[in-house]
Amino acid sequence: MTIKIKVIAPDKVVWDASAEEIILPSSTGQLGVLTNHIPLLTALDIGVMRVRINTEWKPIILLGGFAEVKNNIITILVNGAENILEIDIDEAKDNLEKAIKLLEEATSNKEKIEATQILRKAKAKIQAANVLNN
Repeated sequence: MTIKIKVIAPDKVVWDASAEEIILPSSTGQLGVLTNHIPLLTALDIGVMRVRINTEWKPIILLGGFAEVKNNIITILVNGAENILEIDIDEAKDNLEKAIKLLEEATSNKEKIEATQILRKAKAKIQAANVLNN
C-alpha cells in the first residue's frame, strides 16, 4: 500500500506522486509516515523531506511550511521547495562555509535572521546530497 504525497509551493506543485514512506523535517524533529498513519497536522522546518519509492530514497528540500496527514494522503504546503536530482557536494560545502561566514559577520537582527535561513538551506543541501549518494 502507498501514500499519496502532494507538495505545493506558492508558485508550483513540486511533487505529486505516491510512495511507501516519507520522512518530514518537522519543527520538533524528523517525522516518519507510513501507510495508515493517524491523522496529523504539523509545522515543517527548513530541511530535507525524504520519500521512499520502492527501495529508492528521493530527497526534496523544503523551506518551511505545514503538512497534513489524513487517509493515506499527505498534503504539504511550503514556502518553497527544491526537487533535487543531483547536487555538487563540493559546491554545497563551499556554500555552507560562505553561509557560516555570513552569519558570523551579521550585526543586525535582520542580517542574523537572513544569514541563519541561508545557513539552514545550505545544511539541507548537504543532507540531501548524503541521501542521494547513499
